[in-house]
Amino acid sequence: MKAVLFDLDGTLFDTAPDFIVVLNQLREQEQLPPLPDATIRSAVSNGTRALVTLGFGKDENDPAFEGLRQRLLDLYLAHLAEKTVPFPGIESLLDRLAAEEIAWGIVTNKPEAYTVPLMQAFTRLPAPGAVICPDHVSKRKPDPEAVLLACSQIGCRPQDAVYVGDHERDIAAGRNAGTPTIACRYGYIDEGDDPANWGADHLVDSAEEIWPLLEREYLGTGLGETPQEPT
Repeated sequence: MKAVLFDLDGTLFDTAPDFIVVLNQLREQEQLPPLPDATIRSAVSNGTRALVTLGFGKDENDPAFEGLRQRLLDLYLAHLAEKTVPFPGIESLLDRLAAEEIAWGIVTNKPEAYTVPLMQAFTRLPAPGAVICPDHVSKRKPDPEAVLLACSQIGCRPQDAVYVGDHERDIAAGRNAGTPTIACRYGYIDEGDDPANWGADHLVDSAEEIWPLLEREYLGTGLGETPQEPT
């Protein structure tokens, strides 16, 4: 195994607390009561458009939609990384990968303007070998382009990397690129969705389970030689 790639929001970092604050701030500005934390949390992986729809009941055809979305983005940038933390087990996982000289990277649908300052707030983490945002590719996940670009930058074959994500599009992107995949049940799962139905090679309930899984299934075995059964 040469590399482990991660989705960002809901997989690597728990960014929901900052989105909860800023969406409810924007609702307050619009004289609306706050939404429950859990309601916002479940929608974070679907991006700011989904949050605007959730928070204000407007779709992209509404004349007020884009203005609300930009105000939400401005608030988010102003409060970015104030409450965001790595999920439990992520820091030790990245340290272990670094100790084993296994590269790690990020493949996210979060734009570079927000990803870069967020990562700059966590300089204590080992440096990633690739950070791929929508700005760097022509097609977003679930298209495999971003996963393939991350592998190229790190210098490994897709079958020698593993992609970890908390949304069906992450698993589809990894499968389309030819990487083994791990679905995270601990992430931002839409109500009624079941990660077991995404077709991932593996499922984990916490980030603490990722290293033992990688060590058991992939280290020293030659990724890609034998298809892995879902666990």
